[in-house]
Amino acid sequence: MKVHEFQAKQLLQDYGVPVPRGRVARSPEEAEDIARELGVPVAVKAQIHAGGRGKAGGIKLAATPEEARQAAAQILGRVLVTHQTGPEGRLVRSVLVEEAVRPARELYLAVVIENALGMPVLMASDAGGVDIEEVAATSPERIHRLPVDPAIGFQPFMGRELGMAIGLTGDLLKQGVQAMGGLYRLFMDKDCSLVEVNPLVVTDDGRLLAADAKVNFDDNALFRHPDVQALRDPHEEDPLEVQAQEMGINNYIRLSGNIGCVVNGAGLAMATMDAIKLAGGEPANFLDIGTVNNVERVVNSFRILTSDEQVRAILINIFGGMARVDVIAEGVVRAFREMDVRVPVVVRLAGTNVEAGERILAESGLPVVRARDLGEAAAKAVAAARGEALAT
Repeated sequence: MKVHEFQAKQLLQDYGVPVPRGRVARSPEEAEDIARELGVPVAVKAQIHAGGRGKAGGIKLAATPEEARQAAAQILGRVLVTHQTGPEGRLVRSVLVEEAVRPARELYLAVVIENALGMPVLMASDAGGVDIEEVAATSPERIHRLPVDPAIGFQPFMGRELGMAIGLTGDLLKQGVQAMGGLYRLFMDKDCSLVEVNPLVVTDDGRLLAADAKVNFDDNALFRHPDVQALRDPHEEDPLEVQAQEMGINNYIRLSGNIGCVVNGAGLAMATMDAIKLAGGEPANFLDIGTVNNVERVVNSFRILTSDEQVRAILINIFGGMARVDVIAEGVVRAFREMDVRVPVVVRLAGTNVEAGERILAESGLPVVRARDLGEAAAKAVAAARGEALAT
């Protein structure tokens, strides 16, 4: 789960990381009032779950409250297109109005999970700012990494080592160690998958401030954090993904292809997507219905996929272990009876109660295309999405 910049900064502030003064506004008049309260030049920043806002015109500087109102009027209600939003862009519903920061230096600071090590890693660079991805690609030696064993936790000496590596000294080093400790505690306490400050600026009066912030959370741990769940903004999520979650399908991610997938098990879902690509097609989604014997889950999966206008064929790939194939087949039959399924459906079934499942489909008379293995199923799904006629 992602949150807006203003929410991320509030979390950072709660953990002792200094941020610029500011508040969120949802109207030009409110932006003007906030700028007047701050009494300094401000930055008016579009609040969407995507980076690249500055280059897309979503961040404007204002020297007066009146200019802040004008800037907010130009940003609010606008569909902002960045390299992270895709061509459809994101509608801006709020802006963050905060004191404009005059950076003497721009640094980078983050905490992520290093899968190879199985532990959090603090990352820092003396080359923060909008081109940090290019720095990572062309000058990886400028990005310093420091693993933190959770059994030990963050220690000040770690922060000093990392801070000196990016050129911090004296009081700035002390501030940097404090900021790193705050980031790490936030990361661990709230079950984050990413905490990032870019840039972490050194101001001309000798302060460290988180000028921008990104905090992402592990969805699987949200049940432990109702306060984090309350920060969720469904407007920033794909409507079909929101609908899937409301239907109890938590493992659905919409993609850009045209072959909808219904699979049980995350690994098999990934393999199914790979098989579709290998056959020359593009998956429209990742969907793991889980190891459940639930007819409703299958029906709801069809509801989601048939609501996706880009889907031209559906591939059902089930390998029943603890899941029963006959229950899945009952779900397919019920889905056809309850809704108007207008795209071809390719079905590959294997595993527990497969004979009963095959019989249910055969006796239903449904126009489903059968496949014996994953390779055949993927090839038929790709052909069906291209409009080729297939025998049922």
